[in-house]
Amino acid sequence: MEEYLTTKDLAILLKVNIVTVRRWIKSRKLPATFLAKEYRVKKTDFEKFIKEGLERRKTK
Repeated sequence: MEEYLTTKDLAILLKVNIVTVRRWIKSRKLPATFLAKEYRVKKTDFEKFIKEGLERRKTK
């Protein structure tokens, strides 16, 4: 079964405001599903998001 993270979980892990996480979701930078009255992100999608962000930093 796929593991999901809440926006609060992501904000804590990344040390950003929950509003920032929601902004990434709304701009489709971070894929999410609306379940149980809140956005949830698959752990695999989160890992991909982090990896892509790190790769972008290396090319700059």
